[in-house]
Amino acid sequence: MPSCLKNFLNEWQQNNQYFGMLRLLAGLSRLFSENEVPYLDYRIAENVFCKYYSAKNEARHCHSFDAKLENFGIGIKTFVLKNGSSVEKIAEFDKLKSELDLLNGLDLATKLAEFRNRRIEAAEGILNVNEKLYHIVGRQKNLLKVFNYPYELIDIENIRIVDNLPNGNIVRFHDGKNFYQFNRSKSVLEQEFSCPRIYKDVEVDIIADPYEFLEECFKEKLFPTTANEEEYIILPLYSTRTKKKKIVPNKSGLNQWNAKGRGRDENEVYIPVPQPIHKRHPNFFPKGSFKLELPNGSVLSARLCQGKLDKKKGLMSNPNKDLGKWILRDVLKKKIGELVTMEDLDVLNIDSVKIARVSAEFFKITFSNDYESYEKFIS
Repeated sequence: MPSCLKNFLNEWQQNNQYFGMLRLLAGLSRLFSENEVPYLDYRIAENVFCKYYSAKNEARHCHSFDAKLENFGIGIKTFVLKNGSSVEKIAEFDKLKSELDLLNGLDLATKLAEFRNRRIEAAEGILNVNEKLYHIVGRQKNLLKVFNYPYELIDIENIRIVDNLPNGNIVRFHDGKNFYQFNRSKSVLEQEFSCPRIYKDVEVDIIADPYEFLEECFKEKLFPTTANEEEYIILPLYSTRTKKKKIVPNKSGLNQWNAKGRGRDENEVYIPVPQPIHKRHPNFFPKGSFKLELPNGSVLSARLCQGKLDKKKGLMSNPNKDLGKWILRDVLKKKIGELVTMEDLDVLNIDSVKIARVSAEFFKITFSNDYESYEKFIS
């Protein structure tokens, strides 16, 4: 039985609607740029791929994949190709900069590889995927060159340093399969992408006056002026009681399994629900149990717990081990009895969760980070 990934690789070039929409949108480049190289925003590339390949869009979440198609994860990128290749950002480690600044050469490359691989493996656990690839929309003069590229863990055993630039700001290394470089000042890890033997050329006719073109297309149509906003809240994965430094308490929250008192399951956790959430969104959660869908499609029974109705301080699953098994084992890859720390969250670039209300008794949970953190949500 061929895998979904194999089916995709066999059929992806036949999707005329996808390539036609890319051609049209790239043709509107004069809305943004005078360059002869078509302009295509990365969000547009992600959205168009998901629509025309019926993939689930994961780009606004904080893990390593932009989309999921059945059992495989996809990283979607668009960038300008020069001589058939480009070096592009694949990960940012700004929260770990102080640790990385202490390392050099092979030690630095090895640590970067460990962090990168852990994020990928966590994303696989979040979405329950076992295969992956990059889908690239390369841009050249009046042309889109579309291709797929292997999405691989960094082979730590085969890392070799290519060079360190004189100012020490850029470290370049290779793992026998891919070239990488790390920019210390930006804490950004980049990878080289080269056009492979199999690709699809999409010729682009950039429209000279896209405004006139759009006026003609939509002269008898009305544009909607408002859109329904998604109803959601952001909850922290750390304690909000400490102001100076974020911490994950040793005996509560994600480490509730380690609390004293009654016997506890090794997977027991809760997600903190701070009082500002109750004050500003008093009717967001129902009074009883509700359904909570994970990013991998599993649906748990959940409820608020610990405290009075309008002050309950934790979100738990029922049974309480179900949510913890997903967070502790599938995502964070923690061993039984091993405490969750703030560093664990920083490595994966997550510190909050987004809870979206679909209906009165059905909610969805995804991880969140600096882009949409609890602190930003409250402020």
